[in-house]
Amino acid sequence: MDAPRTRGEIRVATNQAPPLVGHNVITSDIALVEAVTRHASAEVVDDLAPLGVEAGTPDAREHGILANENHPTLRPYDRYGNRVDEVAFHPSWHWLMERAVGHGLAAAPWESESPHAHVRRAAGFLAWSHTEPGHGCPISMTYAAVPALRVDDAVAKEWVPLLASTSYDPGLRPASEKRGALAGMGMTEKQGGSDVRANVTTARPTSVDGEYTLHGHKWFTSAPMNDMFLVLAQTDGGVTCFVVPRVLPDGTRNQLDVVRLKDKLGNRSNASSELEFDGTVARRLGDEGRGVRTIIEMVNATRLDCVLGSAALMRRAVSEASWHVAHRSAFGGLLADKPLMQNVVADLAVESEAATAVAVRLAAAVDNLHDPHEAALRRIALPLAKFWVCKRTPAMVAEALECLGGNGYVEESVMPLLYREAPLNSVWEGSGNVNALDVLRALAREPAALEAWITEVGLARGADPRLDRAVDDALALLGDEATLEQSARRLAGRMAACLQGSLLVRFAPPEVADAFCASRLGSSYDGTFGTLTSGDLRAIVERTTPTVG
Repeated sequence: MDAPRTRGEIRVATNQAPPLVGHNVITSDIALVEAVTRHASAEVVDDLAPLGVEAGTPDAREHGILANENHPTLRPYDRYGNRVDEVAFHPSWHWLMERAVGHGLAAAPWESESPHAHVRRAAGFLAWSHTEPGHGCPISMTYAAVPALRVDDAVAKEWVPLLASTSYDPGLRPASEKRGALAGMGMTEKQGGSDVRANVTTARPTSVDGEYTLHGHKWFTSAPMNDMFLVLAQTDGGVTCFVVPRVLPDGTRNQLDVVRLKDKLGNRSNASSELEFDGTVARRLGDEGRGVRTIIEMVNATRLDCVLGSAALMRRAVSEASWHVAHRSAFGGLLADKPLMQNVVADLAVESEAATAVAVRLAAAVDNLHDPHEAALRRIALPLAKFWVCKRTPAMVAEALECLGGNGYVEESVMPLLYREAPLNSVWEGSGNVNALDVLRALAREPAALEAWITEVGLARGADPRLDRAVDDALALLGDEATLEQSARRLAGRMAACLQGSLLVRFAPPEVADAFCASRLGSSYDGTFGTLTSGDLRAIVERTTPTVG
Protein backbone atom coordinates (compact mmCIF):
# COMPACT_ATOMS: atom_id res chain seq x y z
CA MET A 1 0.00 0.00 0.00
CA ASP A 2 1.27 3.49 -0.90
CA ALA A 3 2.27 5.68 1.99
CA PRO A 4 -0.22 8.47 2.75
CA ARG A 5 0.70 11.84 1.26
CA THR A 6 1.91 14.49 3.67
CA ARG A 7 0.19 17.82 4.09
CA GLY A 8 3.06 19.54 2.25
CA GLU A 9 2.78 17.16 -0.69
CA ILE A 10 -0.95 17.80 -1.00
CA ARG A 11 -0.31 21.53 -1.28
CA VAL A 12 2.04 21.11 -4.25
CA ALA A 13 0.19 20.74 -7.55
CA THR A 14 1.63 18.36 -10.11
CA ASN A 15 0.86 17.66 -13.75
CA GLN A 16 -0.32 21.22 -14.38
CA ALA A 17 0.90 23.24 -17.36
CA PRO A 18 2.91 26.30 -16.33
CA PRO A 19 1.56 29.72 -17.37
CA LEU A 20 2.32 30.61 -20.97
CA VAL A 21 4.53 33.64 -20.30
CA GLY A 22 8.11 34.61 -21.10
CA HIS A 23 7.81 33.93 -24.84
CA ASN A 24 8.17 36.31 -27.77
CA VAL A 25 4.69 36.50 -29.27
CA ILE A 26 6.11 37.59 -32.63
CA THR A 27 9.06 35.26 -33.15
CA SER A 28 7.35 32.20 -31.63
CA ASP A 29 4.56 32.51 -34.21
CA ILE A 30 6.24 30.85 -37.18
CA ALA A 31 3.32 31.42 -39.55
CA LEU A 32 3.29 35.13 -38.73
CA VAL A 33 7.05 35.46 -39.15
CA GLU A 34 6.88 33.76 -42.54
CA ALA A 35 3.98 35.94 -43.70
CA VAL A 36 5.69 39.18 -42.65
CA THR A 37 8.96 38.11 -44.23
CA ARG A 38 7.40 37.33 -47.61
CA HIS A 39 5.18 40.42 -47.73
CA ALA A 40 7.69 42.78 -46.12
CA SER A 41 11.13 41.69 -44.89
CA ALA A 42 13.05 39.96 -42.12
CA GLU A 43 14.03 43.43 -40.91
CA VAL A 44 10.38 44.18 -40.15
CA VAL A 45 10.23 41.03 -38.01
CA ASP A 46 13.34 42.18 -36.15
CA ASP A 47 11.81 45.61 -35.65
CA LEU A 48 8.73 44.02 -34.07
CA ALA A 49 10.67 41.72 -31.76
CA PRO A 50 10.59 44.10 -28.74
CA LEU A 51 6.80 44.30 -29.04
CA GLY A 52 6.67 40.50 -29.13
CA VAL A 53 8.80 40.25 -25.99
CA GLU A 54 6.63 42.72 -24.08
CA ALA A 55 3.39 41.06 -25.21
CA GLY A 56 4.57 37.77 -23.71
CA THR A 57 5.56 39.06 -20.29
CA PRO A 58 3.76 38.21 -17.05
CA ASP A 59 3.06 41.95 -16.64
CA ALA A 60 1.22 42.11 -19.96
CA ARG A 61 -0.87 39.06 -19.08
CA GLU A 62 -1.74 40.53 -15.68
CA HIS A 63 -2.71 43.91 -17.10
CA GLY A 64 -4.95 42.21 -19.64
CA ILE A 65 -6.76 40.33 -16.88
CA LEU A 66 -7.12 43.43 -14.68
CA ALA A 67 -8.47 45.57 -17.53
CA ASN A 68 -11.25 43.02 -18.04
CA GLU A 69 -12.02 42.45 -14.37
CA ASN A 70 -12.35 46.20 -13.71
CA HIS A 71 -14.89 47.49 -16.18
CA PRO A 72 -15.06 51.15 -17.29
CA THR A 73 -17.55 53.30 -15.40
CA LEU A 74 -19.63 56.27 -16.54
CA ARG A 75 -19.61 59.49 -14.54
CA PRO A 76 -22.31 61.71 -16.08
CA TYR A 77 -21.99 64.55 -13.54
CA ASP A 78 -19.25 65.98 -11.38
CA ARG A 79 -19.62 66.57 -7.63
CA TYR A 80 -21.21 69.97 -8.26
CA GLY A 81 -23.87 68.71 -10.64
CA ASN A 82 -22.16 69.82 -13.86
CA ARG A 83 -22.63 67.50 -16.83
CA VAL A 84 -19.21 65.99 -17.68
CA ASP A 85 -19.98 62.63 -19.37
CA GLU A 86 -16.65 61.07 -18.48
CA VAL A 87 -15.75 57.40 -18.57
CA ALA A 88 -13.12 56.13 -16.14
CA PHE A 89 -10.85 53.21 -17.05
CA HIS A 90 -8.69 51.02 -14.85
CA PRO A 91 -4.93 51.86 -14.87
CA SER A 92 -4.26 48.58 -16.69
CA TRP A 93 -6.33 49.83 -19.63
CA HIS A 94 -4.06 52.87 -19.86
CA TRP A 95 -0.97 50.65 -19.55
CA LEU A 96 -2.13 48.64 -22.56
CA MET A 97 -3.17 51.69 -24.56
CA GLU A 98 0.09 53.53 -23.94
CA ARG A 99 2.10 50.64 -25.31
CA ALA A 100 -0.19 49.98 -28.27
CA VAL A 101 0.06 53.62 -29.35
CA GLY A 102 3.77 53.70 -28.55
CA HIS A 103 4.44 50.68 -30.75
CA GLY A 104 2.81 52.50 -33.69
CA LEU A 105 -0.37 50.39 -33.85
CA ALA A 106 -2.77 53.34 -34.22
CA ALA A 107 -2.55 55.60 -37.28
CA ALA A 108 1.25 55.78 -37.59
CA PRO A 109 1.43 53.75 -40.86
CA TRP A 110 -0.41 56.44 -42.81
CA GLU A 111 2.38 58.93 -42.10
CA SER A 112 5.23 56.44 -42.51
CA GLU A 113 7.57 56.39 -45.49
CA SER A 114 8.17 52.65 -45.12
CA PRO A 115 6.80 50.61 -48.07
CA HIS A 116 5.71 47.94 -45.57
CA ALA A 117 4.17 50.14 -42.88
CA HIS A 118 0.77 48.46 -42.94
CA VAL A 119 2.19 44.92 -42.84
CA ARG A 120 4.33 45.95 -39.88
CA ARG A 121 1.37 47.47 -38.12
CA ALA A 122 -0.86 44.46 -38.91
CA ALA A 123 1.61 41.99 -37.44
CA GLY A 124 2.09 44.19 -34.40
CA PHE A 125 -1.67 44.59 -33.93
CA LEU A 126 -2.15 40.84 -34.20
CA ALA A 127 0.59 40.06 -31.70
CA TRP A 128 -0.24 42.83 -29.21
CA SER A 129 -3.89 41.71 -29.20
CA HIS A 130 -2.70 38.62 -27.32
CA THR A 131 -2.41 40.84 -24.25
CA GLU A 132 -6.10 41.82 -24.25
CA PRO A 133 -8.44 42.34 -27.21
CA GLY A 134 -10.77 45.08 -25.94
CA HIS A 135 -8.36 48.01 -26.12
CA GLY A 136 -7.79 47.15 -29.77
CA CYS A 137 -11.11 48.85 -30.57
CA PRO A 138 -10.00 52.51 -30.09
CA ILE A 139 -6.62 51.64 -31.62
CA SER A 140 -8.40 50.25 -34.69
CA MET A 141 -10.78 53.19 -35.08
CA THR A 142 -7.88 55.63 -34.83
CA TYR A 143 -6.02 53.71 -37.56
CA ALA A 144 -9.12 53.57 -39.73
CA ALA A 145 -10.12 57.23 -39.50
CA VAL A 146 -7.23 58.60 -41.56
CA PRO A 147 -8.35 57.56 -45.09
CA ALA A 148 -11.75 59.17 -44.49
CA LEU A 149 -10.28 62.36 -43.01
CA ARG A 150 -8.12 62.87 -46.09
CA VAL A 151 -11.25 63.76 -48.05
CA ASP A 152 -10.78 67.26 -46.59
CA ASP A 153 -7.22 68.65 -46.57
CA ALA A 154 -7.90 71.14 -43.78
CA VAL A 155 -9.47 68.56 -41.50
CA ALA A 156 -6.70 66.08 -42.24
CA LYS A 157 -4.03 68.68 -41.47
CA GLU A 158 -5.60 69.28 -38.05
CA TRP A 159 -6.16 65.68 -36.99
CA VAL A 160 -3.97 63.18 -38.87
CA PRO A 161 -0.64 64.13 -37.22
CA LEU A 162 -2.23 63.68 -33.80
CA LEU A 163 -3.83 60.35 -34.70
CA ALA A 164 -0.52 59.13 -36.18
CA SER A 165 1.44 60.13 -33.08
CA THR A 166 3.09 57.47 -30.94
CA SER A 167 2.30 59.46 -27.78
CA TYR A 168 -0.67 58.30 -25.73
CA ASP A 169 -2.25 61.44 -24.27
CA PRO A 170 -5.63 60.66 -22.62
CA GLY A 171 -7.91 63.32 -21.20
CA LEU A 172 -10.45 65.80 -22.54
CA ARG A 173 -8.59 68.81 -23.94
CA PRO A 174 -8.61 70.72 -27.24
CA ALA A 175 -6.68 69.11 -30.05
CA SER A 176 -4.21 72.00 -30.04
CA GLU A 177 -3.12 71.05 -26.50
CA LYS A 178 -2.55 67.34 -27.12
CA ARG A 179 0.52 65.31 -28.10
CA GLY A 180 -1.63 62.56 -29.56
CA ALA A 181 -5.30 61.84 -30.19
CA LEU A 182 -7.70 58.93 -30.66
CA ALA A 183 -10.66 58.62 -33.03
CA GLY A 184 -14.02 56.86 -32.89
CA MET A 185 -17.06 56.43 -35.09
CA GLY A 186 -20.83 56.69 -34.73
CA MET A 187 -22.90 55.20 -37.53
CA THR A 188 -25.72 53.00 -36.24
CA GLU A 189 -28.98 54.10 -34.65
CA LYS A 190 -31.77 52.36 -32.77
CA GLN A 191 -34.10 51.97 -35.71
CA GLY A 192 -31.60 51.08 -38.42
CA GLY A 193 -28.51 49.22 -37.28
CA SER A 194 -26.46 48.43 -40.37
CA ASP A 195 -29.04 50.20 -42.56
CA VAL A 196 -27.46 53.62 -42.01
CA ARG A 197 -29.60 55.25 -44.71
CA ALA A 198 -32.49 54.82 -42.25
CA ASN A 199 -30.73 57.13 -39.76
CA VAL A 200 -32.83 59.94 -38.30
CA THR A 201 -30.13 62.08 -36.64
CA THR A 202 -30.18 65.46 -38.39
CA ALA A 203 -27.51 68.06 -39.10
CA ARG A 204 -28.36 71.74 -39.32
CA PRO A 205 -25.92 74.18 -40.94
CA THR A 206 -24.74 77.17 -38.89
CA SER A 207 -23.53 80.53 -40.17
CA VAL A 208 -19.96 79.17 -40.26
CA ASP A 209 -18.97 77.52 -43.53
CA GLY A 210 -18.85 73.73 -43.14
CA GLU A 211 -20.11 73.80 -39.56
CA TYR A 212 -23.34 72.10 -38.45
CA THR A 213 -25.12 71.16 -35.25
CA LEU A 214 -26.27 67.57 -34.76
CA HIS A 215 -29.59 66.52 -33.22
CA GLY A 216 -30.38 62.88 -32.51
CA HIS A 217 -28.64 59.81 -31.16
CA LYS A 218 -26.18 57.00 -31.84
CA TRP A 219 -26.98 53.50 -30.60
CA PHE A 220 -23.47 52.06 -30.45
CA THR A 221 -20.38 54.24 -30.09
CA SER A 222 -17.33 52.63 -28.54
CA ALA A 223 -14.59 54.46 -26.64
CA PRO A 224 -16.59 57.64 -25.91
CA MET A 225 -13.54 59.25 -24.28
CA ASN A 226 -11.76 59.45 -27.63
CA ASP A 227 -10.92 62.91 -28.94
CA MET A 228 -12.99 62.94 -32.12
CA PHE A 229 -15.62 60.88 -33.91
CA LEU A 230 -16.75 60.36 -37.47
CA VAL A 231 -20.54 60.47 -37.41
CA LEU A 232 -23.30 60.08 -40.01
CA ALA A 233 -26.33 62.38 -40.02
CA GLN A 234 -29.08 63.47 -42.39
CA THR A 235 -28.85 66.80 -44.25
CA ASP A 236 -31.00 68.25 -47.01
CA GLY A 237 -28.64 66.48 -49.40
CA GLY A 238 -28.92 63.10 -47.70
CA VAL A 239 -26.69 61.07 -45.38
CA THR A 240 -23.52 63.04 -44.71
CA CYS A 241 -20.33 62.41 -42.74
CA PHE A 242 -19.19 64.76 -39.96
CA VAL A 243 -16.22 65.19 -37.66
CA VAL A 244 -17.34 65.64 -34.05
CA PRO A 245 -14.66 66.82 -31.59
CA ARG A 246 -15.10 65.84 -27.95
CA VAL A 247 -13.73 69.25 -26.89
CA LEU A 248 -14.13 72.46 -28.88
CA PRO A 249 -11.12 74.66 -29.78
CA ASP A 250 -11.92 77.14 -26.98
CA GLY A 251 -11.72 74.36 -24.39
CA THR A 252 -15.44 73.92 -23.77
CA ARG A 253 -16.85 70.41 -23.96
CA ASN A 254 -18.98 69.66 -26.96
CA GLN A 255 -22.65 68.84 -26.31
CA LEU A 256 -22.24 65.07 -26.40
CA ASP A 257 -24.25 63.18 -23.79
CA VAL A 258 -23.22 59.63 -22.87
CA VAL A 259 -26.57 58.07 -21.99
CA ARG A 260 -25.25 54.72 -20.76
CA LEU A 261 -22.58 52.10 -21.31
CA LYS A 262 -23.56 48.82 -22.94
CA ASP A 263 -23.52 45.65 -20.85
CA LYS A 264 -21.83 43.39 -23.42
CA LEU A 265 -21.17 39.68 -23.65
CA GLY A 266 -17.42 40.28 -24.01
CA ASN A 267 -15.06 43.13 -24.82
CA ARG A 268 -15.64 44.19 -21.24
CA SER A 269 -12.53 46.34 -20.85
CA ASN A 270 -13.75 48.64 -23.62
CA ALA A 271 -16.57 51.14 -23.05
CA SER A 272 -19.32 51.01 -25.69
CA SER A 273 -21.95 53.69 -25.28
CA GLU A 274 -25.19 55.24 -26.41
CA LEU A 275 -24.86 58.94 -27.29
CA GLU A 276 -27.36 61.76 -27.64
CA PHE A 277 -26.76 64.95 -29.64
CA ASP A 278 -28.58 68.21 -28.97
CA GLY A 279 -26.80 71.04 -30.71
CA THR A 280 -23.54 69.12 -30.93
CA VAL A 281 -21.00 71.04 -33.03
CA ALA A 282 -19.72 69.15 -36.06
CA ARG A 283 -17.72 69.85 -39.21
CA ARG A 284 -18.85 68.38 -42.51
CA LEU A 285 -16.45 65.86 -44.03
CA GLY A 286 -16.99 65.58 -47.76
CA ASP A 287 -20.07 66.66 -49.67
CA GLU A 288 -23.65 66.47 -48.43
CA GLY A 289 -25.27 63.20 -49.38
CA ARG A 290 -21.91 61.44 -49.76
CA GLY A 291 -21.58 60.29 -46.17
CA VAL A 292 -21.57 56.55 -46.79
CA ARG A 293 -18.98 56.86 -49.56
CA THR A 294 -16.85 59.09 -47.32
CA ILE A 295 -16.90 56.84 -44.26
CA ILE A 296 -16.62 53.56 -46.18
CA GLU A 297 -12.82 53.84 -46.22
CA MET A 298 -12.90 53.88 -42.43
CA VAL A 299 -15.14 50.82 -42.49
CA ASN A 300 -12.73 49.03 -44.83
CA ALA A 301 -9.83 49.64 -42.46
CA THR A 302 -11.76 48.50 -39.40
CA ARG A 303 -12.85 45.38 -41.28
CA LEU A 304 -9.19 44.58 -41.82
CA ASP A 305 -8.69 44.85 -38.08
CA CYS A 306 -11.66 42.56 -37.49
CA VAL A 307 -9.81 39.93 -39.52
CA LEU A 308 -6.56 40.64 -37.68
CA GLY A 309 -8.32 40.58 -34.32
CA SER A 310 -9.96 37.24 -35.05
CA ALA A 311 -6.67 35.82 -36.30
CA ALA A 312 -5.12 37.00 -33.03
CA LEU A 313 -7.82 35.25 -30.98
CA MET A 314 -7.24 32.06 -32.94
CA ARG A 315 -3.49 32.23 -32.44
CA ARG A 316 -3.76 32.98 -28.73
CA ALA A 317 -6.26 30.13 -28.32
CA VAL A 318 -4.21 27.52 -30.17
CA SER A 319 -1.07 28.71 -28.37
CA GLU A 320 -2.72 28.05 -25.01
CA ALA A 321 -4.07 24.69 -26.21
CA SER A 322 -0.80 23.45 -27.69
CA TRP A 323 1.13 24.65 -24.61
CA HIS A 324 -1.26 22.83 -22.30
CA VAL A 325 -1.14 19.49 -24.11
CA ALA A 326 2.66 19.71 -24.32
CA HIS A 327 2.83 19.80 -20.50
CA ARG A 328 -0.19 17.77 -19.36
CA SER A 329 -0.17 13.98 -19.03
CA ALA A 330 -3.19 11.68 -18.98
CA PHE A 331 -3.83 7.98 -19.54
CA GLY A 332 -0.15 7.09 -19.44
CA GLY A 333 1.45 9.83 -21.53
CA LEU A 334 1.56 13.44 -22.65
CA LEU A 335 -1.63 14.66 -24.25
CA ALA A 336 0.46 15.99 -27.14
CA ASP A 337 1.46 12.40 -27.95
CA LYS A 338 -2.11 11.09 -28.11
CA PRO A 339 -3.14 10.64 -31.77
CA LEU A 340 -6.61 12.14 -31.41
CA MET A 341 -5.40 15.15 -29.44
CA GLN A 342 -2.69 15.66 -32.05
CA ASN A 343 -5.42 15.70 -34.67
CA VAL A 344 -7.44 18.31 -32.80
CA VAL A 345 -4.53 20.66 -32.09
CA ALA A 346 -3.12 20.26 -35.61
CA ASP A 347 -6.53 21.12 -37.05
CA LEU A 348 -6.72 24.22 -34.86
CA ALA A 349 -3.21 25.17 -35.97
CA VAL A 350 -4.16 24.86 -39.64
CA GLU A 351 -7.16 27.12 -39.07
CA SER A 352 -4.99 29.69 -37.29
CA GLU A 353 -2.30 29.67 -39.97
CA ALA A 354 -4.85 30.11 -42.75
CA ALA A 355 -6.34 33.12 -40.92
CA THR A 356 -2.92 34.67 -40.37
CA ALA A 357 -1.90 34.16 -43.99
CA VAL A 358 -4.93 35.91 -45.43
CA ALA A 359 -4.86 38.71 -42.82
CA VAL A 360 -1.26 39.66 -43.58
CA ARG A 361 -1.91 39.34 -47.32
CA LEU A 362 -4.70 41.92 -46.96
CA ALA A 363 -2.37 44.27 -45.09
CA ALA A 364 0.14 43.92 -47.92
CA ALA A 365 -2.59 44.99 -50.34
CA VAL A 366 -3.08 48.18 -48.29
CA ASP A 367 0.65 48.87 -48.64
CA ASN A 368 0.25 48.63 -52.42
CA LEU A 369 -3.08 50.30 -53.22
CA HIS A 370 -1.36 52.16 -56.08
CA ASP A 371 -1.35 48.78 -57.88
CA PRO A 372 -4.75 48.16 -59.57
CA HIS A 373 -4.60 44.43 -58.81
CA GLU A 374 -3.91 45.05 -55.13
CA ALA A 375 -6.70 47.63 -54.86
CA ALA A 376 -9.18 45.31 -56.58
CA LEU A 377 -8.08 42.35 -54.48
CA ARG A 378 -8.59 44.31 -51.28
CA ARG A 379 -12.09 45.24 -52.45
CA ILE A 380 -13.21 41.63 -52.77
CA ALA A 381 -10.95 39.91 -50.23
CA LEU A 382 -11.83 42.19 -47.31
CA PRO A 383 -15.52 41.20 -47.08
CA LEU A 384 -14.58 37.60 -47.92
CA ALA A 385 -12.08 37.37 -45.07
CA LYS A 386 -14.25 39.41 -42.71
CA PHE A 387 -17.10 36.97 -43.31
CA TRP A 388 -15.09 33.75 -43.19
CA VAL A 389 -12.32 34.25 -40.65
CA CYS A 390 -14.53 36.02 -38.12
CA LYS A 391 -17.27 33.43 -38.58
CA ARG A 392 -14.83 30.56 -37.98
CA THR A 393 -13.40 32.02 -34.77
CA PRO A 394 -16.07 31.11 -32.14
CA ALA A 395 -16.04 27.37 -32.94
CA MET A 396 -12.27 27.35 -33.14
CA VAL A 397 -11.81 29.07 -29.77
CA ALA A 398 -14.39 26.77 -28.18
CA GLU A 399 -12.46 23.72 -29.36
CA ALA A 400 -9.19 25.18 -28.08
CA LEU A 401 -10.84 25.81 -24.70
CA GLU A 402 -11.92 22.18 -24.57
CA CYS A 403 -8.29 21.06 -25.00
CA LEU A 404 -7.68 22.41 -21.50
CA GLY A 405 -10.62 20.46 -20.09
CA GLY A 406 -12.16 21.92 -16.95
CA ASN A 407 -9.15 24.20 -16.54
CA GLY A 408 -10.18 25.95 -19.75
CA TYR A 409 -13.60 26.76 -18.35
CA VAL A 410 -12.09 28.69 -15.45
CA GLU A 411 -11.53 32.44 -15.80
CA GLU A 412 -7.90 32.25 -14.67
CA SER A 413 -7.02 30.28 -17.80
CA VAL A 414 -7.96 33.30 -19.99
CA MET A 415 -9.89 30.95 -22.30
CA PRO A 416 -13.34 32.22 -21.18
CA LEU A 417 -12.24 35.76 -22.02
CA LEU A 418 -11.23 34.63 -25.52
CA TYR A 419 -14.49 32.69 -25.90
CA ARG A 420 -16.65 35.70 -25.00
CA GLU A 421 -14.66 37.84 -27.41
CA ALA A 422 -14.79 35.35 -30.27
CA PRO A 423 -18.21 36.29 -31.80
CA LEU A 424 -17.56 40.03 -31.69
CA ASN A 425 -15.64 40.65 -34.90
CA SER A 426 -18.30 38.82 -36.89
CA VAL A 427 -20.89 41.30 -35.58
CA TRP A 428 -19.01 44.62 -35.69
CA GLU A 429 -18.42 46.43 -38.98
CA GLY A 430 -21.18 44.50 -40.68
CA SER A 431 -22.49 41.09 -39.65
CA GLY A 432 -22.02 37.94 -41.69
CA ASN A 433 -24.97 38.66 -43.97
CA VAL A 434 -23.85 42.25 -44.58
CA ASN A 435 -20.38 41.14 -45.64
CA ALA A 436 -21.63 38.26 -47.78
CA LEU A 437 -23.93 40.69 -49.58
CA ASP A 438 -21.05 43.13 -49.95
CA VAL A 439 -19.21 40.39 -51.82
CA LEU A 440 -22.14 40.20 -54.25
CA ARG A 441 -22.11 43.98 -54.56
CA ALA A 442 -18.43 43.98 -55.45
CA LEU A 443 -18.92 41.20 -57.99
CA ALA A 444 -21.83 43.03 -59.64
CA ARG A 445 -20.43 46.54 -59.72
CA GLU A 446 -16.67 46.07 -59.97
CA PRO A 447 -15.61 43.42 -62.50
CA ALA A 448 -11.96 44.03 -61.62
CA ALA A 449 -12.62 42.58 -58.15
CA LEU A 450 -13.52 39.14 -59.51
CA GLU A 451 -10.59 39.26 -61.91
CA ALA A 452 -8.27 40.05 -59.01
CA TRP A 453 -9.57 37.06 -57.03
CA ILE A 454 -9.21 34.75 -60.04
CA THR A 455 -5.68 36.01 -60.65
CA GLU A 456 -4.67 35.63 -57.00
CA VAL A 457 -5.99 32.09 -56.50
CA GLY A 458 -4.75 31.25 -59.99
CA LEU A 459 -1.17 31.69 -58.82
CA ALA A 460 -1.51 28.24 -57.24
CA ARG A 461 -3.27 26.66 -60.23
CA GLY A 462 -2.08 23.12 -60.85
CA ALA A 463 -0.34 22.76 -57.49
CA ASP A 464 -3.20 20.89 -55.81
CA PRO A 465 -6.19 19.35 -57.65
CA ARG A 466 -8.45 19.83 -54.64
CA LEU A 467 -7.83 23.57 -54.71
CA ASP A 468 -8.39 23.66 -58.47
CA ARG A 469 -11.75 21.90 -58.09
CA ALA A 470 -12.80 24.22 -55.26
CA VAL A 471 -12.02 27.30 -57.37
CA ASP A 472 -14.05 25.88 -60.25
CA ASP A 473 -16.93 25.10 -57.89
CA ALA A 474 -16.88 28.66 -56.54
CA LEU A 475 -17.02 30.12 -60.03
CA ALA A 476 -19.90 27.76 -60.88
CA LEU A 477 -21.91 29.24 -58.01
CA LEU A 478 -21.83 32.60 -59.81
CA GLY A 479 -23.80 31.15 -62.70
CA ASP A 480 -27.17 30.86 -60.95
CA GLU A 481 -28.26 34.49 -60.62
CA ALA A 482 -31.74 33.52 -59.43
CA THR A 483 -30.42 32.05 -56.18
CA LEU A 484 -27.24 34.11 -55.80
CA GLU A 485 -28.41 36.19 -52.85
CA GLN A 486 -29.80 33.15 -51.07
CA SER A 487 -26.46 31.36 -51.46
CA ALA A 488 -24.29 34.41 -50.72
CA ARG A 489 -22.85 32.89 -47.55
CA ARG A 490 -21.91 29.67 -49.29
CA LEU A 491 -20.23 31.63 -52.08
CA ALA A 492 -18.35 33.93 -49.69
CA GLY A 493 -17.14 31.03 -47.59
CA ARG A 494 -16.00 29.06 -50.61
CA MET A 495 -14.18 32.00 -52.18
CA ALA A 496 -12.48 32.85 -48.89
CA ALA A 497 -11.36 29.26 -48.30
CA CYS A 498 -9.97 29.11 -51.83
CA LEU A 499 -7.98 32.28 -51.19
CA GLN A 500 -6.60 30.80 -47.98
CA GLY A 501 -5.84 27.53 -49.76
CA SER A 502 -3.98 29.34 -52.52
CA LEU A 503 -1.76 31.12 -49.99
CA LEU A 504 -1.04 27.93 -48.04
CA VAL A 505 -0.31 25.86 -51.14
CA ARG A 506 2.16 28.48 -52.31
CA PHE A 507 3.84 29.37 -49.04
CA ALA A 508 3.09 27.00 -46.14
CA PRO A 509 4.86 23.70 -45.38
CA PRO A 510 3.43 20.81 -47.44
CA GLU A 511 1.84 19.16 -44.39
CA VAL A 512 -0.11 22.33 -43.55
CA ALA A 513 -1.29 22.91 -47.12
CA ASP A 514 -2.21 19.26 -47.55
CA ALA A 515 -4.23 19.20 -44.33
CA PHE A 516 -6.08 22.38 -45.30
CA CYS A 517 -6.95 21.28 -48.83
CA ALA A 518 -7.97 17.77 -47.73
CA SER A 519 -10.36 19.14 -45.12
CA ARG A 520 -11.61 22.68 -45.88
CA LEU A 521 -11.81 22.21 -49.65
CA GLY A 522 -13.30 18.73 -49.60
CA SER A 523 -16.96 18.19 -50.42
CA SER A 524 -17.64 16.30 -47.17
CA TYR A 525 -16.15 18.83 -44.71
CA ASP A 526 -18.57 19.56 -41.87
CA GLY A 527 -16.47 21.99 -39.84
CA THR A 528 -15.67 19.60 -37.00
CA PHE A 529 -12.15 20.04 -35.64
CA GLY A 530 -9.96 16.98 -35.19
CA THR A 531 -10.99 15.17 -38.37
CA LEU A 532 -7.82 15.55 -40.44
CA THR A 533 -7.02 12.49 -42.52
CA SER A 534 -3.68 13.51 -44.01
CA GLY A 535 -0.54 15.46 -43.20
CA ASP A 536 2.20 15.11 -40.60
CA LEU A 537 0.10 16.03 -37.58
CA ARG A 538 2.99 15.99 -35.10
CA ALA A 539 4.97 18.42 -37.27
CA ILE A 540 1.99 20.77 -37.47
CA VAL A 541 1.55 20.71 -33.67
CA GLU A 542 5.25 21.33 -33.06
CA ARG A 543 5.19 24.21 -35.53
CA THR A 544 2.44 25.98 -33.59
CA THR A 545 3.58 25.37 -29.99
CA PRO A 546 5.21 28.50 -28.50
CA THR A 547 8.76 28.31 -27.19
CA VAL A 548 9.69 30.07 -23.97
CA GLY A 549 13.08 31.55 -23.24
